[in-house]
Amino acid sequence: MREFVVLGTASQVPTRTRNHNGYVLHWDGEGLLFDPGEGTQRQMIQAGVSASQITRICITHVHGDHCFGLPGVLSRMALDRVEHPIHVHYPASGEDMIRALVAVASPGIDLRLHPHGGAGPIAAGVEVRPLLHRIETYGYRVVEPDGRSLLPERLAAAGITGSYVSLLQQDGSLGGVRLEDVSVPRPGQRFAFVMDTAPCAGAEELAEGADLLVAESTFSDDDGGLAAQYRHLTAGQAGALAATAEAGMLILTHFSSRYTDVSLLEEQARTRSGGAAVVAANDLDRIPFPKRQRWL
Repeated sequence: MREFVVLGTASQVPTRTRNHNGYVLHWDGEGLLFDPGEGTQRQMIQAGVSASQITRICITHVHGDHCFGLPGVLSRMALDRVEHPIHVHYPASGEDMIRALVAVASPGIDLRLHPHGGAGPIAAGVEVRPLLHRIETYGYRVVEPDGRSLLPERLAAAGITGSYVSLLQQDGSLGGVRLEDVSVPRPGQRFAFVMDTAPCAGAEELAEGADLLVAESTFSDDDGGLAAQYRHLTAGQAGALAATAEAGMLILTHFSSRYTDVSLLEEQARTRSGGAAVVAANDLDRIPFPKRQRWL
């Protein structure tokens, strides 16, 4: 199963309708929790996400609205006796903050800390790129390897059925029939998580070709001066990022409390998003991963 669950969408301070940040990506057998702000443990309950489903926690930076919920989540894992390892990824400069937060959590889980200090892979299928914020910040990218999609009509024409299909996939050829003869290239699905940042090359690299792009949209285009001052994206800049990257779907989040209605931000992003679908996230939204696209 691949699904994106929104736990919170507020920047800096929560509001009556929006909790601090928190997002879960269900990616096959993994559960990646991104930027657990205050109240994440409760939001997980509200969203029907159990602590045992989380395998990795990915923190973009150590501003409080992106990490102060960490002790509560870890404590809940200990209470629920989660047995599998929990990997926590974060910028190396935030080591003291992360260790302080871990220190006040309940012990009893197999916790593994992984600081990173540069661009590149940090786990199988997971990469980071530096962003441009007021402190060291990294965005995350989850990538499935490219593969091939079998074409049933070509398999039938070649007389390949049942267990012979698996042999063909394993060996690349069978009885003179090549895998390429009965399939088409299939791009691996891509997910990008771009949080607090001004426009930068790292954001563009993360977003490139993403089927699902989650991007902060702290300010409206009308407040571009504030966005530049605090190194955040406007809604229009988030839309432009999706267009440049040729992303399939753009999820907007991390809204300033000054906007009680974010439909304006959604429209500003959509105006500049090219072919990307645009959704302004609400707390507790569950968003199915977009359908896979084939290369023909």
